[in-house]
Amino acid sequence: MKISEALFAGSSTRVAEKPSRKFPEFAFIGRSNVGKSSLINMLCNNRRLAQTSSTPGKTKLVNHYLINRQWYLVDLPGYGYAKMSKTGRQKLEQVIRNYLNFSAELHILFVLIDSRHDIGKIDMDFLTELGTGGIPFAIIFTKADKLGPNALAAQMEKNRAKLLEFWEELPPVFVCSSETGAGKEEILDYIGSLLDKMQESAG
Repeated sequence: MKISEALFAGSSTRVAEKPSRKFPEFAFIGRSNVGKSSLINMLCNNRRLAQTSSTPGKTKLVNHYLINRQWYLVDLPGYGYAKMSKTGRQKLEQVIRNYLNFSAELHILFVLIDSRHDIGKIDMDFLTELGTGGIPFAIIFTKADKLGPNALAAQMEKNRAKLLEFWEELPPVFVCSSETGAGKEEILDYIGSLLDKMQESAG
């Protein structure tokens, strides 16, 4: 699948404030320094679509982007924001949980994790919470260009073993780089395949 059009459709803090037009939603979330905005811009061929910054945690709202007038790419606030007050963290957690628990159109959540490091406790706790809540998710390991091929393969195997400690069957896993475009086609084709299945079941 290719993205030919990506239009900003609105921001919200609660599901009740989402864009009124309903389409399938594919959401993206990750820790606040994982490169989420860069990944979204890379997928959409638009460097200015999602706000990127050297300061982590810029996304405070749920941002909807209408893709090809067929589905929404949803940019969620990051989790694991250390440089924020307790009140600020609680507010963001409420925004995230309200969307994940109550958005009927959410089809799958892509959880972004930095490929250079072991899966941390914050990430693992979040993934476990998704599993407990029955929220379908896939994992995207970002910044793959920062490691050499052998080091990347070794880290991916280590991460796979860690995930298998908690899940008998792994969720869909992608490895990508916003710098090189690696993984872009795989992620978009996966979304395309899910949209095709939805159309088939609806028909």
